[in-house]
Amino acid sequence: MNEVKELYTNEKVRRYLGGTYKEEQIKTAIGNMFMKESESLYWVAREIRTNTFIGLVSLSPHHDGHDIEISYQVLPTWWGKGYGLEITQVILHFAFDELNLKRIIAETQLSNIKSCNLLKRLGMKLEKKIERFGAQQCIYSISSSSRK
Repeated sequence: MNEVKELYTNEKVRRYLGGTYKEEQIKTAIGNMFMKESESLYWVAREIRTNTFIGLVSLSPHHDGHDIEISYQVLPTWWGKGYGLEITQVILHFAFDELNLKRIIAETQLSNIKSCNLLKRLGMKLEKKIERFGAQQCIYSISSSSRK
């Protein structure tokens, strides 16, 4: 779990995610990933040839209480190499084809241009902008019927 801890303590990764976590917050976050009662699913992403840790992806209930959200964190070493797109595409296919979900959303800060662009490349459409966590957030969505 030290690899996942690295995500939560990396300032670049956490820049648009509310800042880095302290040790107790990390323990809680990781503990929540293993709770049987959790409504969330988590995947660790690794590079195939070397098994090196890339990041973490999840599907979980969104703050709005209605939607399922895809979230992702990728270590900066892997940024700009297409891994974020590939990883999220796999999870979206799983969500629609295996879990039979009809709609997935993603929330990111408006100022996180790279994340906004990734969501657009996934075929997600900007649904609305809201103020949350002290910043303007963009809510993107994609439905099973609108997939590319």
